Amino acid sequence: MLNDFVALIFPKICVSCGKSLFKNEQTICTFCAYHLPKTNFHLAADNPIEKIFWGRVQIHSAAAFYEFNKGGKVQHLIHQLKYKGQKEIGNTLGKLYGFDLKLNDRFNTVNIIIPVPLHEKKKKKRGYNQSDYFAEGLAQSMEVDVDLKILYRIANSETQTKKSRFNRWQNVESIFKLNNTSTLEGKHILLVDDVVTTGATLEACAQVLLQIPHTKLSIVTIAYA
Repeated sequence: MLNDFVALIFPKICVSCGKSLFKNEQTICTFCAYHLPKTNFHLAADNPIEKIFWGRVQIHSAAAFYEFNKGGKVQHLIHQLKYKGQKEIGNTLGKLYGFDLKLNDRFNTVNIIIPVPLHEKKKKKRGYNQSDYFAEGLAQSMEVDVDLKILYRIANSETQTKKSRFNRWQNVESIFKLNNTSTLEGKHILLVDDVVTTGATLEACAQVLLQIPHTKLSIVTIAYA
């Protein structure tokens, strides 16, 4: 009763559409969860995400949950997750997508999930890494481990937002390193981030991770721009 009374005064709202959530809904309402623009890339080999990495780095499979359209609800969600402290968005979207990936033959052999790391200075300034929460949500529904420490960034690169494809790649080249890698040998690793555009950051991470013997690497993001 107390929770219901509090909800009347401070109603929980959907972070996508702003409407009140029902009792069994969390973070995103059922309507938005159903109608947000899903890519369904996880169902198809040689999809647009995988084509980004052709001839650049050897990956097993790749996909993105949603299409990113300027001014759309997905952009709003990413902005809230990344800059407004709405960390639960990442966890919720990870759980939703994780259920789909667990049922898919190309992703159901994943052993461990690794998010693209932020440099410690940027993480301290923002207070968190948005990709960590997406990774943790995926891990919960896929029932696999997540590692937030094995991949780290040694340089605080400039923002990628307004850079060309080549400059994005140049901006992140050789800035990722690995801690002890013995636990990852022979594993199917899922590398995750919030948004993929040119794929430069993910490529730089992938090149480092694929130095581990006998590993298989797949990539998943929240959105594809």
